[in-house]
Amino acid sequence: MKCAICRNGETETGVTMKLLSLLFLIFFTQISFAHDAGLSSADVILNEKGVDVSMTFALQDTEAFAPMDNDGDADVSNEEREASKPEVAALIAKELEVTLNNQNVKPFEIANVTFDAQNNAHLLFHYQPAATSLKMQLLFLNKLPDGHKQVVTIKDTTGKNLSEKMLTQHDNVIELNLAAGESTSMFKDFFVLGVEHILTGYDHLLFLFALLIVTHRFWSAFGIITFFTIAHSITLALAGMNWVTIPSTIVEPLIAASIVYVGVENLIRKEPKGRKYLTFAFGLIHGFGFAAVLQEMNITSIESGILVPLFSFNLGVETGQLIVTSISLPIIWWLHTKPLIEKYFVPVCSTIVCIAGGYWLIERTLLQ
Repeated sequence: MKCAICRNGETETGVTMKLLSLLFLIFFTQISFAHDAGLSSADVILNEKGVDVSMTFALQDTEAFAPMDNDGDADVSNEEREASKPEVAALIAKELEVTLNNQNVKPFEIANVTFDAQNNAHLLFHYQPAATSLKMQLLFLNKLPDGHKQVVTIKDTTGKNLSEKMLTQHDNVIELNLAAGESTSMFKDFFVLGVEHILTGYDHLLFLFALLIVTHRFWSAFGIITFFTIAHSITLALAGMNWVTIPSTIVEPLIAASIVYVGVENLIRKEPKGRKYLTFAFGLIHGFGFAAVLQEMNITSIESGILVPLFSFNLGVETGQLIVTSISLPIIWWLHTKPLIEKYFVPVCSTIVCIAGGYWLIERTLLQ
């Protein structure tokens, strides 16, 4: 007996090809936005003389405060970058409202902007007097893209965390009253960030999808997911603690290459063997990509309070991964039960995987 669609003159295979084509178009409207997190950090140190505020931004974010490419050649020279420092410092100082002991204060001293080898900008401000209560409002977040997050950590001179919060345009205030013994934790914030990161990390999701589309049974998928989880958790911890550092200019192209490799293997090998071990090897690389989030926030050591963010962020990543796989795997296995669909499912999807991975590989190498 023919299905209703077939009675209307369209084959099941034709419907499948149209569906896959639609997914292809939807996916390619999104792939350019992988890892567009928008992250920065601020460390606030309370001492006996006053308050020191140290801020870290990605270099591209500082262009929202002061355009650097003055000659319009699409390349920021060292001279142009140096020339922008006073303007960047002045704007941040103006739009960072600090209240100490219920009194609004201006910076006692503004240190100039410095840049590091990882294309980060650092600013340091000093405020007086010594504080028993503190309020900071980050008005400059309105100049950054919507969704940008800034982690603010308040510590004493011993390095003890007194308060921490993840601020956005819509919630740009952090307060602390030492007399009241207030404190906050960012466990929830980093958990949510981890979930968001994996759900919008299209390259990581595509890599996992490429591995899973050839599976037919629970235990084969379980092995792949487990080995991927263990591997990226190891390198996320190593990179998050700043014990092992690999530049993003190496990690990001390798992530793209891993996607291409799995896609090609799906096309040339009918039943790929040893997927768990391949997943573990590439999962180590993907872990360094996950760690970039914490590194962008300058949270990379025990002294900077890495343990809670590292644990909660990784837990969020695993939760998001579990959500995606629990939805996608039943669909994948169901499609494998349809002979007409199964004939085209892996080849078509793997071709899309190869094209997307190749796009990212070119973007992250030749176009950087």
